[in-house]
Amino acid sequence: MSGSVPGPARNWTVGTAPGIFPFLGHGIDLVRRPLAFLESLSAHGDLVEIRLGPQRAWMACHPDLVHQVLGDPETFDKGGPLYDRLRTLLGDGVGTCRHQDHRRQRRLLQPGFRKARVADQVQLMGEEVESVCRGWRGGQAVDVSATMMDLSTRVISRLLFSDSLDAATAHEMRGCLATVVRGMFVRTVMPVDALFRVPTPANRRYRHASDRLRAIVDAAVAERRRGAAQDDRDDLLGTLLAAARGVGVGTAISDREVHGQVITLMFAGAESTALCLSSALELMGRHPGEERRLHSEVDAVLASGRPPGPDELPRLVRTRSVVTETLRHRPPGWLFTRVATKETELAGHRLPRGATVVFSPYLLHHDPALFPDPDRFLPDRWLPGRDVTVRPGAMIPFGAGRRKCIGETLAMTEAMVAVSFITRHWRLRHLPGYEERLRPAASLGPRGLVMTCEPRVRKPVGTAVAPVVHNSRTAGGNDVHDA
Repeated sequence: MSGSVPGPARNWTVGTAPGIFPFLGHGIDLVRRPLAFLESLSAHGDLVEIRLGPQRAWMACHPDLVHQVLGDPETFDKGGPLYDRLRTLLGDGVGTCRHQDHRRQRRLLQPGFRKARVADQVQLMGEEVESVCRGWRGGQAVDVSATMMDLSTRVISRLLFSDSLDAATAHEMRGCLATVVRGMFVRTVMPVDALFRVPTPANRRYRHASDRLRAIVDAAVAERRRGAAQDDRDDLLGTLLAAARGVGVGTAISDREVHGQVITLMFAGAESTALCLSSALELMGRHPGEERRLHSEVDAVLASGRPPGPDELPRLVRTRSVVTETLRHRPPGWLFTRVATKETELAGHRLPRGATVVFSPYLLHHDPALFPDPDRFLPDRWLPGRDVTVRPGAMIPFGAGRRKCIGETLAMTEAMVAVSFITRHWRLRHLPGYEERLRPAASLGPRGLVMTCEPRVRKPVGTAVAPVVHNSRTAGGNDVHDA
């Protein structure tokens, strides 16, 4: 049996969530009203049995239980419906591999994600956010979802490949990612393979999008290999190709692992960051008081009008608070699964080997016992000195333990660069009649978000007059992610 929960002993409660769909289980609730369903579970216990299709699963609703699971990856390994689907698409990359492979893979990639390396990439991030905003003009309706996906795709592709994907490929990748994350979610909460073997339009779109994502990555890797002897670019793909040749590692990695790592980093680095940025801008548009306070900071720190550099980032205290509160309010990674590798005990309840355990950062982040007024957007929670009131372990937008997301520093830095520069120059307003419509998929955030941009200065730095037209259909998804 595995170890018990650290801290003082307590009487755990174990319950079962009510359901009325015996075959589909609670998957139908997770598709129709996912966030409300999650928030209802704590009333049934600290550990609640649910059904994902015909399979039983246990939802950990208490932060101590979540950290017991995340702190013991040997007992609670990555697995379950979500990771079964992700491995089909991504292979065994750092975000999806089993426990026994994780340390080696993380050590291989870690140098590319250290704080000093991320600091060197701040200028790159600033260049890209200037580029995506260059075509905005006053009064233009901007597809924020598509623009933020464009930004995050360009940043992660430069970090991986040194140069951005061409415009047509980046456009196609955005559409494929949107289709895959929606289809992945339905396949996670209703893991009934027969439903997805039927050649429906949605299933065909999902398979095509998955195939195209792999093909795009394969083409990028193949192109680099052709010039490998003369290519000395210092990027993540270069690190992986060197490891494939056995340079700097004990054992050369396989071509399959190179492809798996690249597509994993592309998938995680583009989608999650884009949704965080879209959520932050959407929330600013609905909270004018918070927006004014943010404007005061960015006007002072970014007085030159240029994107922030490494020296300015530590001074963007409120910007960091806005991004952090966005990650609390709407964590892009909102639902995850683990699998018990042996018979074990959780909350005093015996789980058999192979049992699926589910946890949700969204559920913890919206628990009123952990965060007062959880549904309110309150960046002040995270100002220096106030964040000490947050219970340890309650805030987990990047996971926790040895498998905490390798890209946390990178994602936070990119978000701060983008949010500060955009709000320094632009005010984004919701269209008349706008209603918040979150469509949870494999990740959480607004899709198809269109807002009107208004310049905050006479001529924003780095902008031109000609508008850029984005296609919102590619960003909205077409079908019913932690390292």
